[in-house]
Amino acid sequence: MSKVPKPVRLGFERDCIDIPLDLLHAATPFLPNLKSTTKYLQIRASVHAIGLVEPIVIAQRKEVPGTFLVLDGKMRLEALRDLEVKTVRCLISTDDEGYTYNKRVNRLSTIQEHRMIVKAAERGVSVKRLSDALNISEDAIHLRFRLLDGICSEVIALLADKPAPMGIFSSLRQMKPFRQIDVAQAMINLNNYSLKLTAAMLHGSSSEQLIEDRTTKVGRGGGVSETLQRLERELVAVQADTKLLEEGYGPANLQLVIIKTYIKSLLDNATVVRWLAKRRSEYLQQLQLIADIKQLPAK
Repeated sequence: MSKVPKPVRLGFERDCIDIPLDLLHAATPFLPNLKSTTKYLQIRASVHAIGLVEPIVIAQRKEVPGTFLVLDGKMRLEALRDLEVKTVRCLISTDDEGYTYNKRVNRLSTIQEHRMIVKAAERGVSVKRLSDALNISEDAIHLRFRLLDGICSEVIALLADKPAPMGIFSSLRQMKPFRQIDVAQAMINLNNYSLKLTAAMLHGSSSEQLIEDRTTKVGRGGGVSETLQRLERELVAVQADTKLLEEGYGPANLQLVIIKTYIKSLLDNATVVRWLAKRRSEYLQQLQLIADIKQLPAK
């Protein structure tokens, strides 16, 4: 006889409702210095320009009936208070749990942000409104429109969901497509999307790997070029070795703990210790040294 499946318990109420801001309370006070951060200013500008896009997530406060605890959206709530809004659309959670919503947020990559802005413009959103919503200048919006100019389609696909900063694209733009792909793949393999790495690989590129404008702007002697290329290779090699060490440290440390625990259990057995002391005293000494390890040496 098949078991009857248990009904799925909803994590939220089915409908959003408008609640006065006076009834909403955060678990921790909002620090005044946060209002000067870039993130808060962008949220405030966006709420002012286009309103609240995502509802505030709340849960009922059991200790004070009729009031609510803010689970997600503390900055949006503070921005609404600054704008003197009286009520806000809320999504009510059925469980007041210690869950950090921001841990499940997928941040927009630079390329995804570019595509979002371009699509918004294609749908008739003005540059002025985009500027107000994102709290950046109109010139910055125009720069985002041209972000991928001169970038080959393979690199765009490789970096589409990667946390690559805007600055690296100006360096990639000075390279020919094959060199762009090499640099993008190196950044992905090293999990390093820094401006310094991109600049180092740009300066280490040969004249055949760069577009003509770049080679005419920079007159480089053969010795300098060779030195930069060698430094680039060494930098990539060191970062690759570091990456391998980071990946192997955890499993190796776990194996050491397991081995050390097992050896300690052997040395707690008097019969084993007597046998080792009589027949393999040199083994006993080494095993005792391993069992006494408190932490790995710094070098």
